Formats: sequence, C-alpha cells, structure tokens
Amino acid sequence: MTQENNVLITGANGEVGHGLIAHLSRDAQLTIVATDIQPLDPALHAIPLTFVQGDILDPTLLKQLFEGRAYKTIFHLASILSTKGERSPELAFRVNVDGTFALLMRAVQQAREAQRMTKFLYPSSIAAYGLPDADTKREAGRVEEDAWCFPATMYGCNKLACESLGTYFARHYRRLDEPRSSYGLDFRSVRFPGLISAQTVPTGGTSDYGPEMLHHAAQGLSYDCFVREDACLPFMVMPDAIRALLLLEAAPRERLARLVYNVSSFSLSAGEIHRLTLKAFPSAVVRFIPDVNRQGIVDSWPCDVDDTAARRDWGWHPEYDRRRAFDDYLIPAIRERYRASAG
Repeated sequence: MTQENNVLITGANGEVGHGLIAHLSRDAQLTIVATDIQPLDPALHAIPLTFVQGDILDPTLLKQLFEGRAYKTIFHLASILSTKGERSPELAFRVNVDGTFALLMRAVQQAREAQRMTKFLYPSSIAAYGLPDADTKREAGRVEEDAWCFPATMYGCNKLACESLGTYFARHYRRLDEPRSSYGLDFRSVRFPGLISAQTVPTGGTSDYGPEMLHHAAQGLSYDCFVREDACLPFMVMPDAIRALLLLEAAPRERLARLVYNVSSFSLSAGEIHRLTLKAFPSAVVRFIPDVNRQGIVDSWPCDVDDTAARRDWGWHPEYDRRRAFDDYLIPAIRERYRASAG
C-alpha cells in the first residue's frame, strides 16, 4: 500500500476543489485522487489525476478510494451548503456529518494500519457561530474561535459537529485502548468567512448577496438584495481561501496550538458593497428588500473574526484586502466574463 505522495480531494468539482487541484498538480511528485458526486468538470480533464465518481455516503465509494492506496493528506471539501441545508436539513446532516464521520473512520483506520499520521484538512465556516441578534453582533466585535459557538443553521450545526469529530479523532480516538496507538489523524480545520469567486456564478448562498450584486450589475440587471444595507460579514476571495488551506497543510504540527483556526481578510457591509458596485458599474440598480429569515441568519454570524492564532501559528495573512479584492480580482474578471458572453 503506497502513501507517501497520495492526496485525496473530495468535492473536487467545487471552486475550492478546482483551485487545490490546479495548485497541487504543479508538484510532479504528488498523485491526486479526486471524487465528486457529479462527473468530473471538463475544465479538470487536462490535469493528470485519478477520478472516482460517487456519493460520499456510499461505502462502495470509500472502498474504491482507499483500496490499494493510502494518503499523505485528505482535503475533505464535499458538503451541502447553508441555503440548501436549511431547505433539506436531513440531507445536509447525512452528507455533512455522516459523510465526514465515515471518511474520518476510514482514514484513521488506514493510518493506523500503515503506522503513519495522515493529515485531514477540513474547511469549516463562520456559520459555526451563532450570535442572538444584531445588537450583540455589533458589540461582539472580532470574535475568537471559542466564543459564541451556538449555530442557528443546520449547516452551522454540521460544521461545529465535524470540528468536534475531527478533534476527537485527532486527540481521543479509542482512548481506552491499551496500549494506545501513536498513529492516526492530524486534523486541521479552517473557519472560512464568506467566500467570493470571480470564476463562478453565485448559487444563492447566505453570503452571496455581495457577488450577486456584482454579477447582476455587470449584466445590466437590477438586483433585490435580501439583507439590510448595514448587514455586515467578513469575506475572502477564492485565491486567499486556497492559500489558507495550503499554508495550514504545510505547517509543522508542533507549531499548531489549535486544531480549528479562524481566517479573515476584510469585512464589508452590504451598503459598502453597493457603493463599490456603483463605482465599477455606475448604472447598477440595487434595491434593499430584506428577507427576515435570511437576514436573521446573517445577523447570527459575526461581522469580523479574530485570526490572531492563524497569523501567529502558521503565518496566515491575506494577499487581497478589500481594495485589491475588488479592483484587481473581482471587477475585472466579472466584467470580462459578461463581455465575452455578450460577444
């Protein structure tokens, strides 16, 4: 069973999966194994990798992924996101929690059999937080990892549960065994803010009102924003999200004081995003028509997070502040996207 250079990526068709695969494929020593419930995106066909299509809940898929190979690192990206999770909570729990548990079990068992440590990288979310109202959110300021962990969405509950499961597998798995094995999982998790990509169209997620404004404006379409102008969240562009996962994966274990880390880049209110949109697209029409339920979810997530631990322990720093994120990344790419489609 070989392991030294195998990397597994679940949820490979997502934007984070695309970015990771593109980066990791530059290392000729790595063997990439990827999986998704949908056929592999044609954009990835040119990259040398082994793709196994299937449902993360299917034991047959896990058998295929692990049979005859073990992994240096697992990036577990497959999940049901926040909006769909509220509409289908049972499905979200099964995919997000049961699927993660099954993968953790398979990974730890194989790591012990191979007498090695396997890194398990898990992207979490600010949805793991749950502040009771907008006033408390304003007073809370920059929220640390261990504060206000009372999620108010199924997605957030799933993320917090999987952070705890990962911690258990890394620190306490089969703790009554005598003697206890010194091999197993090296679990590491990043709590992402709202992620914005210039390469994909927003899919209606709770934090998607920002990119939705830009995409509508670039097409000359009016947009009804579902949150108040003062609604505020932390955001990060996709290149920084990929960097965060790779920096954490590369960090020496002895430097990590935690298993779950906040990362942040910039915070913006919906009104500020509107002003930046008008600067780029002066004729944009945006109406603020808050939806009480979606606004309530945004009010339960912090406006900013404290990422001091990530900066201290593994050198995290964003390359894109709000100015560079919009002026150098989002606006040019989105403008070009719709210019090309119009042509």
